[in-house]
Amino acid sequence: MADIKKKVQVSIPFSMLFEKYLDRFIEERFNPEIGLDADALDRFSLNDFKTVANKLSDNGLKVTFHGPFLDLSPGSPDPLIREVTRRRYEQVLDLFPIFQPKTMVCHAGYHRTFYGFASDLWLENSLETWRWLSEKVKNEGAMLTLENVFESGPEEMKPLFENLEDCHVGLCFDIGHQACFSQTSFQIWMNELGPYVEHLHLHDNHGLTDEHRGLGFGTIQFKEFFTLLTSFRKTSPVVTLEPHFEEEVYPSLEFLEKYWPWT
Repeated sequence: MADIKKKVQVSIPFSMLFEKYLDRFIEERFNPEIGLDADALDRFSLNDFKTVANKLSDNGLKVTFHGPFLDLSPGSPDPLIREVTRRRYEQVLDLFPIFQPKTMVCHAGYHRTFYGFASDLWLENSLETWRWLSEKVKNEGAMLTLENVFESGPEEMKPLFENLEDCHVGLCFDIGHQACFSQTSFQIWMNELGPYVEHLHLHDNHGLTDEHRGLGFGTIQFKEFFTLLTSFRKTSPVVTLEPHFEEEVYPSLEFLEKYWPWT
């Protein structure tokens, strides 16, 4: 179990880490993927962030970031919305020297219902945002990865990665989101975007809602997914567990230890 813990991140909002779970993460040797929402970015002081970062570093734990996403839109046709989105990302960038994260995950943010009428404009605006952010993240020694959420298929994200190849922006493939929000199988997602995968978000569901259950508590075919992914990734991407139930973290680690496909 100790070996698999070293290979993965465990998702947790910063507020929960600061207020309740920091000692537990250190004791259990969990590498955190720290969620930085608007509340955390505004409520906690720089010293609060430094306190957590120093304790994690002193105990040899690796950090990844999940950027804010609620109500943000990096490709919005409204310049004021894009301005607010950038400001939130700037707040996260201020924390990079403190935590030295390996990656920063952001939601790509495309939803056909909202942006289908202006998809070309959405893409143009998104590329401007991601080129700016990826350069900042790269200068901090990390990688920006873009996560699928409500995208119905890989064709809605592929133009991003094709146009950002020179920026070294990767895909954070969230198989739980794909299973419940996409009308397209993970096989098609991987056949289209497998070469761009640099990060995985792993959680389970039954294909209807975004349950964020532990691995093996739903119907996602992880073994088949890992087998397919290894045809594109001979080495492990960054892997983050995202169960929202504390009691399902260890079963998820045991599941992942059994089916881990990389040496």
